[in-house]
Amino acid sequence: MKSAATPTPYTLNHPRWYRKRVSTYWWLQRWEYLRFVLREISSVFIAWFVVLTLLQIYSASRGPNAYGDFLEFLKNPFVVALNIISFFFVVYHSITWFNLSARAMSIRVGGKKVPGFLISGPNFVAWFVISGVIAWLLLRS
Repeated sequence: MKSAATPTPYTLNHPRWYRKRVSTYWWLQRWEYLRFVLREISSVFIAWFVVLTLLQIYSASRGPNAYGDFLEFLKNPFVVALNIISFFFVVYHSITWFNLSARAMSIRVGGKKVPGFLISGPNFVAWFVISGVIAWLLLRS
């Protein structure tokens, strides 16, 4: 007769635990999940812009002929389409990042928590001002 203190011997035929099957496309079922996945995917397009900028700097450092070749590469329809898609993902990533900053930073003044729009708002204002200055510098003739 076994006592309560005697452990049950290990068997190779351990029952498998029940696990609910999850679809590969689980992230398409709710808008919140889709937004999360799109934000994560946007990092790939951020990386593309970083690589493209580094290639531009490298080609500019190699002289006018290399930079001209780089500009010809940018005229490729595939690269143009990729850059347009990347632009929208970068804007989406920036917006979600600035909105997230209000949740990530818990600032208290006088014992009260500062409202989120006072944290993320200046980020958006700075983004628009800096973008406006850059656009003005690039587009003035």
